[in-house]
Amino acid sequence: MKAERRREPRYPFVAMAEIVDEKENARTSSRISDLSQHGCYVEMMNPFPQGTNVMIEIYTETESLETHATVAFIESREGMGLNFHEMPEYSASVLNRWLVQAKKNKAN
Repeated sequence: MKAERRREPRYPFVAMAEIVDEKENARTSSRISDLSQHGCYVEMMNPFPQGTNVMIEIYTETESLETHATVAFIESREGMGLNFHEMPEYSASVLNRWLVQAKKNKAN
């Protein structure tokens, strides 16, 4: 069993995302399946290589956030884990609201 390396727990959270490889300017749409204070998991068949710097926009029907992130790990043909960088204040407040709701949903 792998040791947990995350700083904060991740919570189930479904949202859509647009991810842009900042170096190659390659854009892709995908789905988020979990979320934490410091990152998220993106489901995608062809994840970007580990270490790739990206800009990610995560959006629900009512809100969105945008931040820079780095690919922390990949799972071939499944997806990738992202670590968020310093986030703009507005995006951080959206993330905090989403996490409060995700924690409530997990507790139920």
